[in-house]
Amino acid sequence: MSRRPIDVAVVGATGAVGREMLRVLEQRGSPVQRLVLLASSRSAGRTLRFRGRDLTVRPTTRDSFRGVDVALFSAGVAVSRQFAACAVESGAVVVDNSSAFRLQPGVPLVVPECNTEALAGHRGIVANPNCSTIILALALAPLQRIAGLKQVIVSTYQAASGAGRRAMEELRSATRAHLSGAGFEPSAMPHDLAFNVFPQVDVFQPDGYTREEDKMVDEMRKILALPALPLEATCVRVPVERCHGMAVTVALQRPLSPARARFALEHSPGIVVCDDPEAAEYPTPRAMAGLDPVAVGRIRPSRVFDPGLTLWVVGDQLRKGAALNAVQIVENLSNLRTRSGARVEDSVRPGAE
Repeated sequence: MSRRPIDVAVVGATGAVGREMLRVLEQRGSPVQRLVLLASSRSAGRTLRFRGRDLTVRPTTRDSFRGVDVALFSAGVAVSRQFAACAVESGAVVVDNSSAFRLQPGVPLVVPECNTEALAGHRGIVANPNCSTIILALALAPLQRIAGLKQVIVSTYQAASGAGRRAMEELRSATRAHLSGAGFEPSAMPHDLAFNVFPQVDVFQPDGYTREEDKMVDEMRKILALPALPLEATCVRVPVERCHGMAVTVALQRPLSPARARFALEHSPGIVVCDDPEAAEYPTPRAMAGLDPVAVGRIRPSRVFDPGLTLWVVGDQLRKGAALNAVQIVENLSNLRTRSGARVEDSVRPGAE
């Protein structure tokens, strides 16, 4: 990031991703001159610690963004649609973690390691992709560059963190209840997740797929600039606090050996390769929790597609899947105009959730 001091607002600061954004900004030494913490009126008045100081959370209003250079939004679709245009009109660049603008024409959808060039066309709003999309994109982009993608099939194993802080707390409470022999009624998730898995992330659509599965298809096509890429996703919630895992099979346009794939992935930014099956070395959610990279292992030839590969991918949903990616977008924006001053009314009309 440019070392010029900047004023930053975090909308949704008390949520799981908002808190992670504060940790990332602090750990990366971002040159934050003034930090404005914003949330709903019911969260206003709380304090959060940043660089040794307790900062008070304020309610989000139309006037909250005066003098702000960058506004990091992570408070959901409704809040983004209500306040993103206000932030841009105040002169800030919005990096939005919701799905409000991801598929809007003219709004870049960015994973910096994959398509930084898309930032050049922003008009005040940049969209942060869905967590599972970000993690998958880091593994797919190198394969696309060297061998071309024909088809992708992915099954996700998604942590409770993907459903927010309440879901993480509910997993802990449910686990304690089951261990003590007590009953438990979930409220943050459709089913009790303790000692359980269920094949639903987000809501079902009329065709039987969930919105999460649709996000992976639509967003991946936009990020990789492959508008017709066939991608099949089944998204499953698992009893893990942090980190999503994914079993991925790809059909390739050109032959690619596992050894060449490992080499390409090892030399791709944002990725670590952990692939020694004989030593039981492969990525796990516990090992990757709190870490920046996405880990790839179990790289092997596909038994269905020729040429093709199958691999296992793990990434921290709160870290690279959300907060870190947003901060990296800010760092890359430093090469452009930080204060856009652009009016983007056309970019904030309702769209896909």
